[in-house]
Amino acid sequence: MGQRNQTSSLADFILEGLFDDSPAHAFLFSLTMVVFLVAVSGNTLTILLICADPRLHTPMYVLLSQLSLMDLMHVSTTIPKMAINHLSGTKSISFVGCATQYFLFLSLGGAECLLLTFMSYDRYVAICHPLRYAVLMNRKVGQMMAVMSWLGASVNSLIHTVILMHFPFCGHRNIHHFYCEFPAVVQLVCGDITVYEIAVYIGDIVLLLLPIVLISASYVFILHSVIHMHSAGGKRNAFATCSSHLTVVSLWFGACIFSYMRPRSQRTPLQDKVGSVFYTIITPTLNPLIYTLRNKDIAKALKRVLGREMITQNPKVRLP
Repeated sequence: MGQRNQTSSLADFILEGLFDDSPAHAFLFSLTMVVFLVAVSGNTLTILLICADPRLHTPMYVLLSQLSLMDLMHVSTTIPKMAINHLSGTKSISFVGCATQYFLFLSLGGAECLLLTFMSYDRYVAICHPLRYAVLMNRKVGQMMAVMSWLGASVNSLIHTVILMHFPFCGHRNIHHFYCEFPAVVQLVCGDITVYEIAVYIGDIVLLLLPIVLISASYVFILHSVIHMHSAGGKRNAFATCSSHLTVVSLWFGACIFSYMRPRSQRTPLQDKVGSVFYTIITPTLNPLIYTLRNKDIAKALKRVLGREMITQNPKVRLP
């Protein structure tokens, strides 16, 4: 037979998962759930603060709220299903469930790549053209950037999901992963999919390498402007503003390139899992911490929200 035995196109898939029943893995599972709760809490708090405080209704914070929403959806797309399967002892995921998970994850990943690129442009305008910032980066422009990130990535993801899920799958449909990700699912496809893999690599170049080039170009101009600043305080503020974004960009794109830009012959299930854990759990947890710990506006917004809550509960309380 030239191909492996094909199974029904709508049969369930089996997710291998991350953990077994050993005590060490029980500890790692508990740690993963704690990290998941931290990610959900941090990103939810960031979104609520930006929505609640009118002072944060600026393009920079509109984009930051969208980043937090993407991170929140990222962890919610994969971790709950993994936890349910682990606790219940089941490993199956339906064909529709797998396709939905694949579409959402690919959409969120692509949207985050585009959004981080737009955020670098926002920093470029703020530092290199501060007097024109209100014109070049008004609220409407920020909203358009957010919509373009979601829409562009969703269209790309829909095309890839429809094509991949129309291929015939072989064998027992065991996915050596804890969710339906491209490298793990594509290994189950019967027949020659070289053309499709080439198309995927082209998509990776557009959504990974092109944003990296644009972000790098933005920071070249930013660095040039910072070097020519006469104020030491201005230089410190510029570096403080950009360091958070650069850290997030490095973590996100580094993990994505490791997971998606390697040839299939150089992949192993363990490497794919490690890379996926990093950008599905670790990065969404770190992002709100990176952006908020050094952000005075977010800290002030939190104090104002907590202050209003205290006054509501006790009218005699007055903020200093």
